[in-house]
Amino acid sequence: MGGLAEYAPAGGRELAQAVPCTGAGVVHVQPRGAVLAGRPGAARSVALVGTYPPTVCGLATFTWNLRAAIAGAGSGWLTGVLRVVDGRDSAPGKEVVGQWVTGDASSLRRSLAALASFDVVLLQHEYGLFGGRDGEEVLGLVDGLEVPLIAVLHTVLREPSPHQRKILDRVLAAASLVVVQSRAARQRVISVYGVPPGGVVAVPHGAARNFTGPVLACVPHPAVLTWGLLSPGKGIEHGIAAVARLRLRSPAWYIVAGQTHPKVRAVEGERYRERLQALARSLGAADHICFDDKYRDWDSLRALVRSADVVLLPYESRDQVSSGVLVEALASGKPVVATRFPQAQELLAGGAGLVVAHGDVDAMAAALDRVLYEPGLAARMAAAARRTAAPLLWPAVGGSYRALIDRVVATRAVA
Repeated sequence: MGGLAEYAPAGGRELAQAVPCTGAGVVHVQPRGAVLAGRPGAARSVALVGTYPPTVCGLATFTWNLRAAIAGAGSGWLTGVLRVVDGRDSAPGKEVVGQWVTGDASSLRRSLAALASFDVVLLQHEYGLFGGRDGEEVLGLVDGLEVPLIAVLHTVLREPSPHQRKILDRVLAAASLVVVQSRAARQRVISVYGVPPGGVVAVPHGAARNFTGPVLACVPHPAVLTWGLLSPGKGIEHGIAAVARLRLRSPAWYIVAGQTHPKVRAVEGERYRERLQALARSLGAADHICFDDKYRDWDSLRALVRSADVVLLPYESRDQVSSGVLVEALASGKPVVATRFPQAQELLAGGAGLVVAHGDVDAMAAALDRVLYEPGLAARMAAAARRTAAPLLWPAVGGSYRALIDRVVATRAVA
């Protein structure tokens, strides 16, 4: 059975061999004079800042898909990407207007010059993304911008360290608007960080519709699926233990799909995966657990998700306010069992899944047992997943971002 590094960008292209789109909205830096920046509804030029393919990570995938959604066919909007990298890539895509090399002051200066040509900068913020302690190098960017900033927060901590709080406070102060991906995150930005309610908006993560299509004949059933880059903190240990307990009364197969996160591999190679495999053997469940560690392209990954009977998100974090895997599972019409992290509680409240306490292996096994073997439950959950997915699909998300960007640019023009 094949595998994946992380879910790939929509459109059938592989992250490891990313080819730049050449359709509407993908350009090199354009002069601002070409954009009617003061008129609502006019085409805008938008620069996205974040990791980007061929970098392999969930945020790079998000930036790829968000850029395409904003540029949307027929919108006339112009988009570019400032790609954040650890070292210079000699062959970035055509839509990449610059590469910001962490720790390189000269590349930051060049990046700021490139961003000055756009109407708005859309910054993806994650503490581990930028250089320096807690990603503090991001402050050099936000302090040097000459155009409006929209900050998209992928992590909103309830109890940040003083240094993390200082960094995010400065990002929030520089932003004309803050975007988060769940209601829980929005409330946290307001209550913990003091942003006025009118200054923060929740827009879903985004996903591609995946309700129909061929499935993989090699997938055994009933199949429980967890996917994404493999790293500590995702609770895979609890998933393995739950499936081992489930096996004693109603057997299921657990597919853990994803390569080891590059940053984890750089420190300890494959030792984390090997520890998980050893755990499966010690619990007598090795024959029912598949570690699917090869890369899958977009179509193959979508087929794998369609082939699953239930998606398991055993995450350990109680702070998680955004999960691309959860959104993709719902966009595939799949029942979900998840730990009680904030976004899971929000999106599964309509009946698309069951939530359990963090680390509660018995509850996780019982929930999986219900989904897989309780008559009619999986079908009802799948129907609820389809209903929940409608506002999460990329075309709707792209439209939401265009409306917000238009609002920011129009407000600045009036000011």
